[in-house]
Amino acid sequence: MVSDAGAMVLTEQQGAVRTVTLNRPAVYNAFDEATITALWHALRDAGRDDGVRTVVVTGAGRAFCAGADLRAVHAANPDKPGEFFYRVATIYHQCVIEIRRMRKPVVARVNGPAAGGGFSLALACDLRVLAASATLKQAYTSNGLCIDGGGTFTLPRLVGMARALEIAFLDDPIPAARALELGLATNVVPDASLDDAVRAMTDRLVAMPTGSLARVKALINSSFDRSMDETLELERAGLAEAGSSAEGREGIAAFLEKRRADFTKP
Repeated sequence: MVSDAGAMVLTEQQGAVRTVTLNRPAVYNAFDEATITALWHALRDAGRDDGVRTVVVTGAGRAFCAGADLRAVHAANPDKPGEFFYRVATIYHQCVIEIRRMRKPVVARVNGPAAGGGFSLALACDLRVLAASATLKQAYTSNGLCIDGGGTFTLPRLVGMARALEIAFLDDPIPAARALELGLATNVVPDASLDDAVRAMTDRLVAMPTGSLARVKALINSSFDRSMDETLELERAGLAEAGSSAEGREGIAAFLEKRRADFTKP
């Protein structure tokens, strides 16, 4: 069921999958202050809802997201657009934090161009399924701006420092096939197959042990800032906690009984 069809951000729940859709197709889902605030609330609600096991982020119409609405930026204060960027980035970064801290997988359904803040938003997600016609473009530097949305954190971790600098400095559009080669896409499918591919991925994720995925996600998130010794200790604690959880006990029992584990049961 879709909530609030007239809203700038739509949410739809199908089973245990919550889809959050930027809904400004006339401007390629570019976000102003109200839209990014609505996105933050939608992501926060999805993260807190125990009935949600996987989240999909996407855009309505032909685009994923074109980033900040530069017309809104100019209209707010043409002499000091930086003030608008500061306000919007403050809220936008809460969206990124919600995605990275969310104890469940987040999949970007990239149905078309993802540029600027839309590029960073896609990179913030755990997995990215791209339509074959989709393109990625960091877009900031070509407009005299600086990358936000965690892009300077996620991009070099996905592609390495040299490639990240190349993408940042030259700002060439990245076709879907090239994004897959670089490691910026998890999967690329024909446009007509995008929904089926996302559904197949979310079906797999919903059936996985969400608590286990959450622990691994948190460990990987923190691994770049910790020593090997610190990481090993966190892994040991996480494994012990997971092993005694309902998911861990079910997984062990299913293995010993030679059956498929059911991680969705209460």
